[in-house]
Amino acid sequence: PESHAYSFAHLVYASAWLKRHYPAAFTVSLLNNQPMGFYSPQSLVDDARRHGLTIRGVDINASTANATLEEHVPVMPGHPHAPAGDQPAIRLGLTSVRNLGDDVAVRIAAARPYTDLADLVRRADVPHPALDALATAGAFACFGLDRRAALWKAGAVAHIRADQLPGTTPSDLTPPPLPAMTAVEQTFADLWATGVSPDSRPVQHIRDHLTAAGATPAAHLPTLRAGQRLRVGGLVTHRQRPPTAGGVVFLNLEDETGMINVICPAKIWERQRRIALNSNALLIDGTLERSDGATNLLAGRLTPLTVTTTGRSRDFR
Repeated sequence: PESHAYSFAHLVYASAWLKRHYPAAFTVSLLNNQPMGFYSPQSLVDDARRHGLTIRGVDINASTANATLEEHVPVMPGHPHAPAGDQPAIRLGLTSVRNLGDDVAVRIAAARPYTDLADLVRRADVPHPALDALATAGAFACFGLDRRAALWKAGAVAHIRADQLPGTTPSDLTPPPLPAMTAVEQTFADLWATGVSPDSRPVQHIRDHLTAAGATPAAHLPTLRAGQRLRVGGLVTHRQRPPTAGGVVFLNLEDETGMINVICPAKIWERQRRIALNSNALLIDGTLERSDGATNLLAGRLTPLTVTTTGRSRDFR
């Protein structure tokens, strides 16, 4: 109906205008209204970072319950779509942390700042599973603790209660020397704890392996000629099978450089349906198509792609 088309066009235009001129505020609004739409919080954060914005992780003394804007920072250079002037940084909120819950997140934010982990547990009554998730997310870096030291400390202070006398608990024990998390482990820790890695992407850790397997980064696709056969690899953000598309399925693949529109013909989908539905990440061989300024990959073969905490990938065939 005409009324529906008008309303939809207005929403698209308004959203595009906000994203162009106020990308940080736009992203924060999307993060604070999850779940919604096709894109996960990680995809939203990755897109914001590709447009030059700064994303800051959960911090027990800086984060509120929801994602917020912090002091202005210069937009990173080299982004043709970045708005003019400074943009605020984005601080991830406490409600994104696994096992925390809205009530505890609000309680923690209301009682800030905290002097150490013991002070947090005593005043905010944070349950042990939530402490572990906060430690895994790096939320205690403000106390001078890396993630493994924070996890050790969380176990030591988990049973502190408000009515206990200070100094009568093991909270002052010094953690033993523990190896710091690798960059890959830190990415997976972020994703497990909050669903968002503020400064890295899983696929970036296997780029060498993807390159060795002949995979082309998403950012390079606009420079290639239409009709070219190629391979891409990344995380599956969503799958669509419109009833009017004659069995064609539309996939979206995301690597560390951008997103790739994939058209999966009905025959390919039926032949490799199990792989397409059960794999969170894929290698896709296909043919590059370009029409009306849009770049797509017409899929010919799907292969499971597994990213591991060692920074390696499996199932290359």
